Amino acid sequence: MASQDWFEKDFYAILGVPQDADEAAIKKAYRKLARKHHPDQNPGDAAAEQRFKDVGEANSVLSDPEKRREYDAIRQMARGGARFTAGGPGGGATNGGFEDIFSSMFGGGGGPGGARVRYSTGGGGQPDLEDILGGMFGGGGPAYGGGTGFRAPTGPRRGGDLTARTTLSFRDAVNGATVTLGTSSGGQITTRIPAGVKDGQKIRLRGKGQPGDSGAPAGDLILTITVEKHPVFGREGDNLTVDLPVTFAEAALGATVSVPTLDGDPVKVRIAPGTPSGRVLRVKGRGVPRKDSPGDLMAKVAIVVPQRLSDDARAAVETLRELDGGHDPRAELFEKARR
Repeated sequence: MASQDWFEKDFYAILGVPQDADEAAIKKAYRKLARKHHPDQNPGDAAAEQRFKDVGEANSVLSDPEKRREYDAIRQMARGGARFTAGGPGGGATNGGFEDIFSSMFGGGGGPGGARVRYSTGGGGQPDLEDILGGMFGGGGPAYGGGTGFRAPTGPRRGGDLTARTTLSFRDAVNGATVTLGTSSGGQITTRIPAGVKDGQKIRLRGKGQPGDSGAPAGDLILTITVEKHPVFGREGDNLTVDLPVTFAEAALGATVSVPTLDGDPVKVRIAPGTPSGRVLRVKGRGVPRKDSPGDLMAKVAIVVPQRLSDDARAAVETLRELDGGHDPRAELFEKARR
């Protein structure tokens, strides 16, 4: 590809994707357009053939993370109105095209025999291309043209960000925990995970990424959390949930029963007479710990039906059925269903 194409062609528009499109979106758009404009599908159609080539060219750049990064930087510079000149024969400063600069930037020889083109930064000459590239892609460098036109950012570069994953138990996710993570370089990072993190949550650990240049801050570590399930407790926002088994007698006559909590200390709750299965009882402040307003523990009543009855228990239930007088608990349900 000619280097000037990177200034003149909008590869995002060619594929019909936004500039922040992810890899999957780019691949999907490319495959759709490639099928549509493939020469086999459009025999003798020169416009479709050119479109097919343009789509392939756009995909080859945007699907490659390194090429895409360079392309975005070049397009940004072009939108900013940057101008360049290249040294002519004999060291004189003459106007040069984008090809002269970018053939040197991306592997083509800009000087005799393919040698790297360099220009002196002293005596009013042009800056060498390594300085320009360093400014474009993250490094420092001198200003171009004595303070006019393109100016590369100066100063030490911040360290790059790193990513990592870790798995926490349900209890550690709710209460917070200190974890030690291995790094790609063989080192270790110890950090504190705050209370209340959720499954799939990403945490940015400031200064735990790659070291920066001298005098520049380190990058960050982006940590993705996986939370294991608990056999008893669930979570809804900052509230914890638990199913609370109660007997028919406790639900019918009322009772005070114990409810387990995540910290291990049970609490007492009052079951009102006639409590139905599914009613939720709230225990204030026993959910996810928060400094300002901790969550609650939500205990959902689940009436337990006995699997085996003694003779006396069976007789008592039969007596209850007789005293119930043929009451149909589903009558209201069927009435609503007819509406």
